[in-house]
Amino acid sequence: MNRRGADVMVVVMPVRNEELLLEASLSALTAAVEIASGAGIRTEVRIVLDRCTDASAQLAARFPFPVLPSDAGRVGAARALGVADALTALAAIPPERIWIANTDADSRVPVDWITTLSRISAIADVCVGTVRPDFGDLSPAQREQWLRTHRRGKPNGNVHGANLALSALTYLEVGGFAPLGEHEDVDLVARCRRHGAAVVASDDAEVVTSGRRTGRTPGGYAGFLRQQAADLARRGSAESGLPDTVNATRGAHRGG
Repeated sequence: MNRRGADVMVVVMPVRNEELLLEASLSALTAAVEIASGAGIRTEVRIVLDRCTDASAQLAARFPFPVLPSDAGRVGAARALGVADALTALAAIPPERIWIANTDADSRVPVDWITTLSRISAIADVCVGTVRPDFGDLSPAQREQWLRTHRRGKPNGNVHGANLALSALTYLEVGGFAPLGEHEDVDLVARCRRHGAAVVASDDAEVVTSGRRTGRTPGGYAGFLRQQAADLARRGSAESGLPDTVNATRGAHRGG
């Protein structure tokens, strides 16, 4: 069903001690907001500092975005806080004209991220966008594995908080982000599906995210990469006949 696309975008970025990656993340977001503004799309950004104890607050202050403090210590609560604050500022605008875009402080959005999501909003209620790990953080085997299993134009439909957007109307109808410590994005999309929302997967505006193996939550994308590295190490051991520890050491010497 065709519908009017969103002409107002809310962008929420939770931050938990990301002083090493935050500047690049906010610089990329700034460029995307500028492109959106040139296309006539109003964007309300909220940066939510969730129990930060590093220099993230000072870095965020260098950018022209409102910053909110949170002591929740849970990414779901931080996202919900940012969304609520932005929607309050947009109270005069009908929620069907607003989309809520989510990303992470260890990720870099492309310059056409907001404009692409606005276009998708004309055909869907929810967009689950793809992410790509920063190849500089991966071993050669992990890069090869990722390229082999991710084909351009064939998004896998996995849910990532670093690249997730949905109608504000749908968000409100399903109750928004739950105050979870992780998987708040998967939980939200599951409720949207049960609600009957139209969900599309897209890699048209893929987000680059950190390839680190130790993240800010127990699982998440870092947990996935950690498990993938362990699986590849076990596979290499089985093929070579060497113990896992030997292959792991070799990988470390190769910069893997």
